[in-house]
Amino acid sequence: MFSLDLFGFRANWSPYYFVSLMIVLAVYYLLVFKYYPRFKESERVTSKQAIFFTTGIILLYAVKGSPLDLLGHITFYAHMIQMASLYLVIPPLLILGVPNWIWRGIINNPIIKPVFSFMTKPLIALVLFNGIFSFYHIPLIFDVIKTDMWLHAGYTSIMFLFAIVMWWPLLNVLPEQQSLSGLKKIGYIFADGILLTPACALIIFADAPMYATFSDPNAWAQALALCVPGSTLSMLNLSGPEMFSSLTLLEDQRLGGVVMKIIQEIVYGVVLAYTFFSWYNSEREKENEELALYRQQHPQPSK
Repeated sequence: MFSLDLFGFRANWSPYYFVSLMIVLAVYYLLVFKYYPRFKESERVTSKQAIFFTTGIILLYAVKGSPLDLLGHITFYAHMIQMASLYLVIPPLLILGVPNWIWRGIINNPIIKPVFSFMTKPLIALVLFNGIFSFYHIPLIFDVIKTDMWLHAGYTSIMFLFAIVMWWPLLNVLPEQQSLSGLKKIGYIFADGILLTPACALIIFADAPMYATFSDPNAWAQALALCVPGSTLSMLNLSGPEMFSSLTLLEDQRLGGVVMKIIQEIVYGVVLAYTFFSWYNSEREKENEELALYRQQHPQPSK
């Protein structure tokens, strides 16, 4: 098997993307640690929020700027690791990492507010994300998007936005944005998992390779051109993904579907456990408060 090193440093490590994310992180730190007093109703970010946001940015570079991004254009299983990380792991970290006053400044914008309010309705949010995710994995659509730079950038950006929309009803902590109670959040997680299952099942149980961008050498080379400079590709004699993996095309495809489903189950399991225990603890607190109030109003007679 060949090494990814033959594609060069730029294709493997995306230096421009790294610089862009470092600028985003620097702006975030300046806003939440230094300049926050300049904004109305703002407050200094907590350490936990800063860790969440920083981790999200690091993971974003790991899946879109490291050799994993290049490998995701070569093998389907690496592509699905990218998908799971981009849409199931990173959005929750960014939602939890951005302070409330910044979120309010964004979503209360007169132009954004009505659109955001509509899109984050639980049923709409579920349909939007799972619909665009499933649509993307229709072979004809997938192969067209994977071979066009602008379509790929536009579609994956919209899918990332819809992923944030999907996670919003579950994870946002703005009092005015709470649309789901504890039990409804649990149902929301189960519904989300069910809606994502058909796309994974289609990939796992297919009896032949579905995507030309991983099975046809010409389409594969076109997809590879999205992350490898043309000058580098022109000097290479590539025949297909088998040069970089010992898996057959069908094994690679099935592994991708399995990896996506496993990561989804782990992430949803963690969120489900967090949601359940948060709901349970809040119910216990309410019971204790009601009991304390009852005892205060009905004191026991002293013996």
